[in-house]
Amino acid sequence: MAPSASPPTLRIALAGLGRMGKRHAMHLLHKVARAELIAVSTPSATERDWAAEHLAPYGVRIYEGFEEMLEVEEGKIQAVVVASVTTVHADQTIRAIERGLHVLCEKPLSTDGEISRTVTAAASLHPSLKIMCGFSRRFDPSYRAAHAHITSGAIGVPKIIRSQTCDKRDPTGFFVNFAKHSGGIFVDCSIHDIDLALWFFSAGGKGDGARPKSAMGVGICAIEPSLAEYGDVDNAIGVVEFYGGMVAYFYASRMMAAGQEDSTEIVGTEGKITVALAPRVDHIEVHSPQGVTRQVPPTFFERFEGAFVREAEEWVGCCLEGTEVPVPLEGAVRAVEIGGALQESLRTGRKVWWDQEGRRVERAGL
Repeated sequence: MAPSASPPTLRIALAGLGRMGKRHAMHLLHKVARAELIAVSTPSATERDWAAEHLAPYGVRIYEGFEEMLEVEEGKIQAVVVASVTTVHADQTIRAIERGLHVLCEKPLSTDGEISRTVTAAASLHPSLKIMCGFSRRFDPSYRAAHAHITSGAIGVPKIIRSQTCDKRDPTGFFVNFAKHSGGIFVDCSIHDIDLALWFFSAGGKGDGARPKSAMGVGICAIEPSLAEYGDVDNAIGVVEFYGGMVAYFYASRMMAAGQEDSTEIVGTEGKITVALAPRVDHIEVHSPQGVTRQVPPTFFERFEGAFVREAEEWVGCCLEGTEVPVPLEGAVRAVEIGGALQESLRTGRKVWWDQEGRRVERAGL
């Protein structure tokens, strides 16, 4: 009997080898069955040294420049994962699209709503390509279960969402340097919670059904005063009102002591759903004379590693099978617009308003 043919794989190039890029590289190399990592690019010599140690032994080719990688690997790769600094996400995604390549772009698409729309415009010219922004929480089993319950009508109509992304404190100063390119805490951290609000409020899985009406953001520099130089903070609260009578409250922090604390509460007209209000690694609690303790995930990566892998698996499947991507670009653009508006409100002290067609206005269109 002739041996069965090997299943097709998607030949992928990766841009960026920072914290997130390294994770993507190792997932594509070792955990995503139908992915074949062909090449990586990064302008950082330190990151190229890391790639030489961890990726080159598996045949992965290493480049300094993104465009050089695309030119040399033309015809050899089918897709690109963009995990570079946020400020070049849109540009690299568009350049990959123009070369006829599928793209998985790390969140957010950019730090600016108008720039993000240039990605959707480029993608619209190549409808056969699978272009997706990586919102990992949509691939987490708990959040997917919550969405399924909402879609089924289990809590009536969702009206209030409270959601937070709170990182464990990093004493190295990483987030201060990162603030130069991140777009701010609302665009970097709260973008996940904003995407969840759009997803849950729309209740149809499209992520673009909820239309923002107003946004207000406030914040403080509790442990990193140097963030103020970049118009950023280490603790922020945002409130977004949506047309249709919905409100979302977002909290973002860089100073959690115990570990990663990401949680969400969705309140509906007939009940509510909570996700990880008491974060934990497992179901073990230690009861001792010192009290009751439990372990908390140390970082965002440990909490959502399975979701990152599933995200890549499903995107690869869409590319190979021609199916629709699970995170439409329009929702990703709207998330950037809302995150940017919250950051603007934080910096100016003024509330941001939209009309019912999604246009920015000076005051509420009541």
